[in-house]
Amino acid sequence: MVVEEKRIECKNINWILRCPTKYDAMELSKLRVKIDGETENLDRESGEGLLTPEDFEELIYEDSIDEKHMFLVAEVEGKIVGFTRCEGSKLSRFRHKAEFGICISKEYWGYGIGKVMIENILMWADTAGIKKISLSVVQTNKKAIHLYKKYGFVEEGVLINDRIHKDGNYYNTVMMGRILDK
Repeated sequence: MVVEEKRIECKNINWILRCPTKYDAMELSKLRVKIDGETENLDRESGEGLLTPEDFEELIYEDSIDEKHMFLVAEVEGKIVGFTRCEGSKLSRFRHKAEFGICISKEYWGYGIGKVMIENILMWADTAGIKKISLSVVQTNKKAIHLYKKYGFVEEGVLINDRIHKDGNYYNTVMMGRILDK
């Protein structure tokens, strides 16, 4: 699904929320590796589960034609600084559901970009017939958990010792979901 570009001003920055095009594929591939190396909050370490520019081109195309998929990027001064994807299921029993993920370059944390991205994903989902959005978040990422709860997500379960970080310690993963009652 493709939506109209939005210009946003918040917390002293102007940025654009838009769907990516195939011309963004190279930048998205590099940005994903960069962001993965900036935080332990994501599932991958830098360079793991690499998505090539060709992989991103395919994702961008598939997401643009599938009414149950949404891919958005945040662009500041011509540079993509974050992105979010919501991917619906093609399986009949799960066609009412979608999986959601978001990542923002660390230098742009605290500017409200994640909040705006979540709001736009949820507005789209509510009109696209998606009744449930699921996500997972490391239990130590309290800011993200608080933000998700603010938007109606609830904790559905915890996967114990689900991940191991560079410090050698195990961490739990919180499974969260938002159900549209309509």
